[in-house]
Amino acid sequence: MSITKVRVGVVGVGHIGSNHARLYAEVPSANFTGVYDVDVARGNAVGKKFGATSARSLDEFIGMVDAASVATPTNTHYEIARSLLAHGKHALVEKPITDNTTHAAELTKLAARNDLILQVGHVERFNPVLSALERHLTHPRFIEAHRLAPYPGRSTDIGVVLDLMIHDLEVILHFVGSPVQGIDAVGVPVLSHGEDIANARLRFENGCVANVTSSRISPERMRKIRVFQEDAYLSLDYQNQSGEIYRSVGGRITRDRVEIEREEPLKRQLTSFIECASTGRQPRVSGFQATAALELAVEITKRIASSSA
Repeated sequence: MSITKVRVGVVGVGHIGSNHARLYAEVPSANFTGVYDVDVARGNAVGKKFGATSARSLDEFIGMVDAASVATPTNTHYEIARSLLAHGKHALVEKPITDNTTHAAELTKLAARNDLILQVGHVERFNPVLSALERHLTHPRFIEAHRLAPYPGRSTDIGVVLDLMIHDLEVILHFVGSPVQGIDAVGVPVLSHGEDIANARLRFENGCVANVTSSRISPERMRKIRVFQEDAYLSLDYQNQSGEIYRSVGGRITRDRVEIEREEPLKRQLTSFIECASTGRQPRVSGFQATAALELAVEITKRIASSSA
């Protein structure tokens, strides 16, 4: 019996979107059929490289697919995703879901109303490091996250909170599972109009505290999270997919390496999206969860703006 593959495509085939294209061409359950980019030459090149048709318009593209990734600038996510959902297509929207919470809520409601999958590209939720953390996590009391990167020259239409920190905010909301009670935040613009380095201290109603630092003007790359709980301390490295767990045993501290099965997080994310589109299973990061992370990120940027005014 033949299995019908999901026809999938990519809108926006720049740095991120071209990686989506590469991986969709490798996913066995996907039929990679189309790309669309306002840069026609780039669309043609990526389509040819990975065996997909380059559409001449978004409407033409929509006719080619059952599901699609949206990997365009943040301020275009809403219009493109709304068009896809309105035409009955499943959508994976790169993070942040939109540049404002009203539009994010609208997309989430539209997907639910049309019984469609709306997944958001919080790719760290598919990092094997997170699976390892979940196996050991019981009751986090203090979380520290660092995400540093060199200046990207892209995504500078948004500040570092919406660009990078939002990854950690979504993960932390997922793990803590408690409303945010207080926020202290600072940030500084260096090369962009928005903040390029930021720190936020979050206090949750259940007593957990999270300290989150993000920078896109660092000479080095770092993506690490440390979680402290009553019986253990976990130190995990997203980038190197490695980790250690420290425990108190018999009055002394023991250290063990966390076993992590290495795999490309983006490929896991796209494979999961195709599975959700095929079966109707809800995605790991839905529009609802992504909107919650966006609301927190927007509030942090407001606090940063008010503190520097």
